[in-house]
Amino acid sequence: MKAKQFSDYVSDVKNGGSANAVAHDIYDALTEDERIALLQGSVPFWRGIDAMMGPDVGYNAQPFVMGAVERIGFPGIRFIDGPRGCAVGTATAFPVSMARGATWDTNLEERVGEAIGEEVRANSGNFFGGVCVNLPRNPAWGRAQETYSEEPVILGNMGSAFAKGIQKNAMACVKHYALNSMENARFSVDVTCSDKDLHKHYLPHFRKIIKSGVASVMSCYNSVNGEWGGQNRKMLTEILRDIWGFEGFVITDFVWGMRDPAKALEAGLDIEAPFAQQRKDGMLERIANGETSWEAVKRAGIRIIRTVLKHYAKLGEVPSKEVIASPEHAKLAFDAAVQSMTLLKNDSIDGVRLLPVSRDFSGTILVVGRLADLANTGDNGSSKVDAPYVVTPYEGIKRSFPAANVVLADVDSDEFDSQVRAADLVIAVVGYTALEEGEFVDGTVMQRDDLLKLYPKPVTEEEKRIAEAFAKSGAEGQSVVGGATAGGDRVSLALPEGDTDLIRRVVDLNEKVVVSVVTAGAVIMTDWIDSVPAVMLAWYSGQEGGNALGAVLSGERAPGGRLPYVMPKKQEHTAPLDINATAITYDDKFGSRLLDEIGEEPLFPLGWGLTYTTFSLSDFELVSASETTGKVRVTIGNDGYRLAHGVVQIYGSVSGGVRELLGFTSVLLAPGESVTTTIDIDLWPLCEWNEQSAEFDPLPTGVVLEAAQYRGAPDALALSVEIPERN
Repeated sequence: MKAKQFSDYVSDVKNGGSANAVAHDIYDALTEDERIALLQGSVPFWRGIDAMMGPDVGYNAQPFVMGAVERIGFPGIRFIDGPRGCAVGTATAFPVSMARGATWDTNLEERVGEAIGEEVRANSGNFFGGVCVNLPRNPAWGRAQETYSEEPVILGNMGSAFAKGIQKNAMACVKHYALNSMENARFSVDVTCSDKDLHKHYLPHFRKIIKSGVASVMSCYNSVNGEWGGQNRKMLTEILRDIWGFEGFVITDFVWGMRDPAKALEAGLDIEAPFAQQRKDGMLERIANGETSWEAVKRAGIRIIRTVLKHYAKLGEVPSKEVIASPEHAKLAFDAAVQSMTLLKNDSIDGVRLLPVSRDFSGTILVVGRLADLANTGDNGSSKVDAPYVVTPYEGIKRSFPAANVVLADVDSDEFDSQVRAADLVIAVVGYTALEEGEFVDGTVMQRDDLLKLYPKPVTEEEKRIAEAFAKSGAEGQSVVGGATAGGDRVSLALPEGDTDLIRRVVDLNEKVVVSVVTAGAVIMTDWIDSVPAVMLAWYSGQEGGNALGAVLSGERAPGGRLPYVMPKKQEHTAPLDINATAITYDDKFGSRLLDEIGEEPLFPLGWGLTYTTFSLSDFELVSASETTGKVRVTIGNDGYRLAHGVVQIYGSVSGGVRELLGFTSVLLAPGESVTTTIDIDLWPLCEWNEQSAEFDPLPTGVVLEAAQYRGAPDALALSVEIPERN
């Protein structure tokens, strides 16, 4: 008699059955081997590594399958990476997460999540591992592009919106839990952090996304307060499940994310990703000798089965393959790129703002810089997306100015200086690529003694061949993702030297210069910004980035971005960072808080961004407040002559203390239009964390709320409020 199939169990849930009860039924029907199989990747380690590293297959060439049980048709998880798009096959490349963070628009982010979720599911995935919300304590972090901001409220709100969109089609996974914001040292570093700073700065965004219903959590490589992230009971059970009430499952970061299989299981780690590696052999022995138990196996198994059941029970029809890299998704990528463009500076020349330049402009536009005609969508590691096309800055500018003479100049040509002098406008495209920042898994790391212990012993001749090739690639310094040793954390926050030299050269020859900066984290601009009339932060802006840049420069669209972090004047004004440290302490001295502490003004504050109109705020009032959340109401008006997005930012402080971001919204307004909007705010940033009660203390007296267009704006609307006391 054929075993009852997973699809039948899904029908049971759809017909009103309890997902938890049905999950127990499924678990009870499994053999011991199948129960162990739930807790690991479904592909043998050496075969998986060969495919992941090989030039003919590559990282995430197809979904990573974990926890599947073929006999009953249980799909397990079919993992596809992100976060700027679907990492399997050809897919829409959206702007990186930090660029989308600059939109301050949760509605847009949910739409991006829904589009990516559709492409994941159409590519046979059921799980998206791309909700990255690590807080970049220092902007030099190599993977800053994968997260949204250095502010917990932005991270939590944007990450929740993204996960909500994703989960219409795929289970979403929030990562890397937690304190994971050093790339080069991530396999070695122990991060020390007090409970107060954990819960006030480095965990609130995870909590927000957990509370919003995310399916899964990925643990971190690094150690937290003396214990590896993949076997840290305090993080995985005491905080995640006991305090926050998380009911989903936890997976490891790939290959090196679990140091001790039994200890990890006991701590609350459910799935070893992405291959059958350490749990494949020896789990029965570890159960027999008391290192772990069948009760722990069952706890993990039920969490996995229940979560997958709930997901499949709510799904609609599978999206058509036609959604993958569709015109509709390309348009959404364009809109997101436009809204992320952050205009930092726009001075007047002869009484007229340099930007926008009329689309009908018929003069000569000189486009310069090593990145001007480069398809540059971001890191080449696990977040890489193979787009069907990428519009470069030069191509987008050329399309946006059909009447102009748009010239791509070669800085090394003999005619370069004369071309710059003769141009009516110079656009210098500078910044970074995957060579300067990004994911870093140097091959030599693969052969470290402590990590070698994590690989199963090769048995067959084929496995031995793969293991030898693996060792050889390590000796050569090849990366296991991306195929090169490029990337990692930035040593300097300044632009590459050649870019700085280029800016100085062109501004000496022509006063009408726009600098477009491709970056994720903050850039030190102090040495050159005073000599440049216009600066656009263009980010890694996805496949439509060039078109978006052209549309904004030409005034077809208005730039919508606001800085999701503070831009310091000097690198010394950032949190201390040794990118190769084996031990480091994380505290509250980073970003805007650090500048407040040391008494330094930023180059540009959190939330700063210009556009082609002006906005005003009025009628600010508190609507409601509870212990840690509330609502405010404010009117925003477009006082200028162009359609544009206005961003309302709500800040709060207690008795003149640190000004904390509490909430925000982005509103599209026509010229002369005004809208009264209600904004959800978090009040916990103004509270103290109570270690004994494991919750925030009640708000103190002396709370002042501000409605502003950037942090510290002199025209902010202030409101003194008394929050009701906790019963």
